[in-house]
Amino acid sequence: MKMYTFQRCGTPMRTAGFTLIEMIAVLVLIGIVMTIVGGKVMQNFQNGEYKAGVAGVHSLEMKVQAYELDNGSPPQSLNDLITRPGNASNWNGPYAKESDLKDPFQHPYFYKAPGDHGDFDVIFYGKDGQPGGDGLNKDYGNWQ
Repeated sequence: MKMYTFQRCGTPMRTAGFTLIEMIAVLVLIGIVMTIVGGKVMQNFQNGEYKAGVAGVHSLEMKVQAYELDNGSPPQSLNDLITRPGNASNWNGPYAKESDLKDPFQHPYFYKAPGDHGDFDVIFYGKDGQPGGDGLNKDYGNWQ
């Protein structure tokens, strides 16, 4: 879109500005760049959530060990870290908060006592919350 102003002598002079085509081209380029950058940001965010899930396994492992030191054996379930079970005579909890029992993807951590790899196993099943998988869905256990 060209805009003209007229000088005194009647000769048209073009004023500074952008044409509609130039503006559309710039908006399309901005959209492409935002799509690429937004995808990378989202991927990095999800990688961070996965790493937080792995850290959560180690945090729960320490809380279970604290329970085990006080009571002589690991808890039967992770809920025993929050509320005192009937068989825990030396319970000094709560050892964890309810929010500690869920991974960053809002799935519960898997717990097994006795475990296949020691006294107990704490497992993070990844983004999908299901056993198996790779990438962001890869399982991670406290023995790794």
